[in-house]
Formats: sequence, C-alpha cells, structure tokens
Amino acid sequence: MLASEMHDADAHIVEPPDWLLPFADPAIRPNLEAYYEKGWSMHRKGLDDALAKHADPDYRAKDADEIWLRKNYWATGSFLKEDRSQALDLLGFKTQLIFNSSHMQELHDAEHRDDLDYAYGIARAHNRALIEFCSVDPRLLPVLYVPLADFDRAAQMAGEALEMGAKALLIASACPKGHSPSHVALDPVWAQAEEAGIPIVLHVGGGGRLLDPAFFENGMPPVPDFHGGDGNFRSVDYMAIGYPPMQTLAVLIIDGVLDRFPDLKWGAIELGASWVPGWMRNMDSAADAFRKNEERLQKLQLKPSEYVHRQIRVTPYPHEDAGWIVENTGEEICLFSSDYPHVEGGRNPLGRFERSLANISDSAKQAFYHDNFVDLMGSALAQVPTAA
Repeated sequence: MLASEMHDADAHIVEPPDWLLPFADPAIRPNLEAYYEKGWSMHRKGLDDALAKHADPDYRAKDADEIWLRKNYWATGSFLKEDRSQALDLLGFKTQLIFNSSHMQELHDAEHRDDLDYAYGIARAHNRALIEFCSVDPRLLPVLYVPLADFDRAAQMAGEALEMGAKALLIASACPKGHSPSHVALDPVWAQAEEAGIPIVLHVGGGGRLLDPAFFENGMPPVPDFHGGDGNFRSVDYMAIGYPPMQTLAVLIIDGVLDRFPDLKWGAIELGASWVPGWMRNMDSAADAFRKNEERLQKLQLKPSEYVHRQIRVTPYPHEDAGWIVENTGEEICLFSSDYPHVEGGRNPLGRFERSLANISDSAKQAFYHDNFVDLMGSALAQVPTAA
C-alpha cells in the first residue's frame, strides 16, 4: 500500500520548554512554572541547537532526504507548526493523530494529587496548545486530555474539548484516584464522545509509575534507557507497558461501559499489542469462571473478546511481530502508527511493518494501514480533504 493511502495513528508534537504557559489560566501558572523549572533544562539546550538548524538553508535542503532520520526537535515540523504540513507531505500519510510528547506523566500525576484546579487547569492549557499546533492543517488530528478525577469536571471538560475541536479524547491508561474508570458517574463523558462520533484513546505515559523502583535496585550499574539516559524507557519498564491498558479496558468491558455505549470506539495507542491475544482469551476465561456469581457478567451481551473486535483498536510497535498479532486477534483490531518524530518509531517503521505483515492477506493489510483507523476515528475525519 502506498504511504499516501495510510493513516498514522500515533504522531507527536515535541513540546518546547514552557509550552503550556501562554495557554494557561493565571491561577495555575505558578504551579506550571515550577513544573517546567524542575526537569526541562536538557530540553532548553536541545531546542536552541534545533532552532539554529531549522534556520539553516543547508539543513533544510535535506528535509526530504532525512525525513525519517531526524528525530525529536531536529525533525521537520516537530515543534514549528508552520513546518508540519511539509513534514506530512513528505511522509505521505493522509492524516496523523497528534499527541503531546513529554506532558503525559504530569497530566496523569496532576489528577492523582489533591489540587484538582491544577489538574483540570493543566489539561485545559494542554488542550488549547494542541489545538493551536494542529490548526495549520486539517490532516493533523488533535488528541485532547480529559482527567477523570472528578465526575462533574470530567463531563464538563469532555464537552469543552469537543467544542474546541478534539478529534479524540485522551484519558489516563491507569485507574483514576478513588474510583474505577468504569464508574457509572463517568457515563456523561462516554455519551458525549459517542454522540460526537469520536474515540476515547489511551496512550503510553498515562499509566503512572509502571514498576516498583526497587526492581531497578539489583546491585548492578544503571542501565541506559532507550534515549541513552538512565530513567525513561528500559527493557524492564517495557515489559510492564501493557498492564495499565489491560486493566482499564478490562473493567470498562466487564462493568458494561462498552455495552452501554456500543458505538463508542476505543484506542490503545503506543502501548504495544503483543499482549492483546492473551488478554482477550484471559477475559473470556474470567467471564466463564465468574459468571455464575457476578451479575455484571451475566448482563453482558457479548463475550469480552467480542467487544474488542467491535470497539477496540490497538497499535503494535514496529519491533513487534505485527503479522502474528493480526493472525491471533483478527483483521479489525490493529492499526499502523509511525510515532513520528520519536526515536522509538525508528528510521523505517514502514519497512519493519511490511516485513512482519508479509504473510497476511491483502484485506488484512488494507485494514491495518487504512480501514481500522477510519473505523476508529469516525466523524473525526469528516473535515479532512479527500486529496491532500
């Protein structure tokens, strides 16, 4: 399939330091300034170098040749919104679903603290900033965050995000503080998304701390992470990435949310997919084992795995065996994603996916690169030009 026929289910803005400050309400700015002062010094150094390169005609002359090679701030359109349309033209995708890069942890943590004014304030600033970045091109689909910490505020923010132009609503992939994501008082959030015809998505980074830090106290030297540092993304962290979405999506199914909102689609984005086949079987096994004593299971209209087929879509990583995942889940579940412009996406995600999908049917490839994304996004694609 040609790149121009593909949709990209995971792409990012690489946020400059202090990204949200111009979009924040005055009441939360002191807390937001303190957040940026704590951990953004390396970002500032990298941004200065990248800005100089993006202003260099010799560097820009190689944009097309190096579109997959440059990463983070140094990639075309990574933070300069006026360049993102060019990047999308060079990549050739019909659309990109746009997420933040470095704010997921703070968005998650804020709604697990006691200051809900800050939690909803930073989410609002994030949403304004992402809308502004994506405003340059209708092919850029902004994903706006909705904290679930407070029932009334969650419903209000969902409505606000939809009115702003959200093409998907992002929630933390881990449990909110004090209640399940399947709590019936959150139904107004799901109802608004279903009525608008746009999906709810989970994303890596929204699961909070994945592992007890004691797992890394092994008496050996620190292990470099994926980016060469010592604390972001290592092999043992990677093994735990699937736990939050497995738990969250399972309770949403078992507690009947997908029954109550049968037209609402859900995405698990940049969370891998090798866990999905076993998770589907495990849920069916749980339903069989506990149905006798659990009325909620007796009320389900479908087997848990059938809700996955109907309503949940996931993105394998390029290094996973996507063909095996498709063969063991079904053609309608997996989506292509590039992770542009992050290092984790690699320099040739299309080639890696093509190799792993070599033995699946043409219809399954069509679904992977195009049809499943269209199904996930629903009316969010209504304003996208048919020919970019």
